[in-house]
Amino acid sequence: MPFSHRTGYVNPRLGTYFGIFMSAFVALALMTLILEGLGVEDDMLRLTMFLGPIALYVAIGVAAYTREPIDYFAAGRRVPAFYTGLVLAQTALGATGLVALTGAFFLIGFDALCLVIGGLAGFVVMAVMLAPFFRKFGAFTVPSYLGKRFDSRVLRLLAGGVLAVPMLLVMAAELRIGAQAAMWFHPISQSLAVMMLVAVVVLTIAAGGMRSLAWSSAAQSIAALIALLVPVAIVAVIVTNLPFPVLSAGPVLRTVGRAEAAQGLPIILPPLLAFDMPGEGLEPLAKRFSDAFGSVGPLAFVIVTLSLLSGLASAPWLLPRVAGTPGVYEARKSLGWATFLFGVAMMVIGSIAIFMRDYLTDIVTAAGPVRFPEWFEALQARGILAVATDGNRPTLASFSMSRDDVLLSLPIAAELPAAVIYLAAGGVVAAALATAGAVALALGNILAEDIIYGLSWAPVRPGSRLIVSRVALGAAAALAGLIALAAPTDPLKLVLWAIALTGASAFPVLVLSIWWKRLNAFGAAAGIATGFGVTVLAIIAGEAGLTGTDGALAAAIGLPAGAVATIAVALATPGPPRNLLELVRDIRVPGGEILYDREMRHQRRKKI
Repeated sequence: MPFSHRTGYVNPRLGTYFGIFMSAFVALALMTLILEGLGVEDDMLRLTMFLGPIALYVAIGVAAYTREPIDYFAAGRRVPAFYTGLVLAQTALGATGLVALTGAFFLIGFDALCLVIGGLAGFVVMAVMLAPFFRKFGAFTVPSYLGKRFDSRVLRLLAGGVLAVPMLLVMAAELRIGAQAAMWFHPISQSLAVMMLVAVVVLTIAAGGMRSLAWSSAAQSIAALIALLVPVAIVAVIVTNLPFPVLSAGPVLRTVGRAEAAQGLPIILPPLLAFDMPGEGLEPLAKRFSDAFGSVGPLAFVIVTLSLLSGLASAPWLLPRVAGTPGVYEARKSLGWATFLFGVAMMVIGSIAIFMRDYLTDIVTAAGPVRFPEWFEALQARGILAVATDGNRPTLASFSMSRDDVLLSLPIAAELPAAVIYLAAGGVVAAALATAGAVALALGNILAEDIIYGLSWAPVRPGSRLIVSRVALGAAAALAGLIALAAPTDPLKLVLWAIALTGASAFPVLVLSIWWKRLNAFGAAAGIATGFGVTVLAIIAGEAGLTGTDGALAAAIGLPAGAVATIAVALATPGPPRNLLELVRDIRVPGGEILYDREMRHQRRKKI
């Protein structure tokens, strides 16, 4: 079998460059720790750990400036599989996933696994059914792929308008989570923090587009992983003498489980479609960690898993990243790395939740009168943790905690230096910037390529094309910032709605466009419109209490509706022409020229 055509060579010095970045980042963290030991003011420590990494990210992005469209839209197709997989793993659920899922594990335990399993399955499905073929086609955006695949400008515009909605929701959620983490460094208003993050995203990416994003987001993902792993590894050493939190959390969980049973935490049997995911603000410890299906019903667990699977596999801010790999083989390999790294990150945040429960368990199980340690009072003062005693001895059920602050509360509970706390907060900011940047660039490319220039296949002059794309990037980031400020909805809900909308509208059409030659433009348009419309109505009905189910379960209706509409309309209308049937055959062959580049070359010849 022939191998795919390579359009560029990987820079052999990438490992050296990122080694230099990691050295600089670790040196910055160690310098902050030394300054703290020398008695430097806390404001200076906060400023160092907040602005220092951001300066590194912006410098990397600006240094990747380009005037070439292939570099701006696909990083020259020279991004190695590991770096692509690293960024895919980080930006799948972003900072919202790291922060909100840690809190969800802490509050409801096992039931949060529906999001983890869905994410892992989404990468597997993307690797098997979509990514290699999307890479062979080589389009820069999902709407561009659909437009060329079905030779339909209307479909291209429709897909661009529909997919812009979930992308705005994801970016708004990331900006809100990132702003909350930034407020740990300085007590500024949330609106100012969101504006600052928007400015950093635009400054980092505008110079080189996908080229800037590929390298800056790789650096941000490395910083986020370091910030995630270091504090919990230190805590694991303190608690179990082993620096491997994923391995040492098991014995701790057994101890916590026995304490939960002795404390009388209930075993809950919810309805099949219950989806009681913890929200913003203080939430009580309602159930035992290992209790299966206590807050999420069995059927809802399956639905949310499938919703995450379909939404992430077809996500328009993830799928175009594989177009930057050197070939089809690297595209597949990048999804392998993404699955591995995503799984490691999810196991680590589960360990964080277990260790945090262990610290609370130590308070209520200690012999003699209950004494609240200093870290407990510090978290109470910040409004993160509360206890309802009613004059009696507190139990685990007496505690309430803020879901989005569990990740940053563990270093405080372990009484680690302030520099470690700021390192963790900086990791959340880095994850938010990486995901917000990926979504902003993808949305800006859709606005420029598929909305503004969507009515014509004629190639645009490189200068004008890049100017419009950069302006669209800034507009997309600003619009997402306004949504984050104007619609203060739970970030986790925004992400779950966005994934449900993406899966219902794009997943059936993308899969069938590769695996069913009979699909035509009419069927694809009907599937996108039906899946999106039904899912929007289901979300509204669920949030209004009309259906008695959570809006996150909307894909249970929207996804089948979109698939049925796609197939039914395609069968009821004339079949595609021969040239499109041959295009599908070419997509399925891993070797040969990139199809999108071939089509654009033909368009340039026609123009001449």
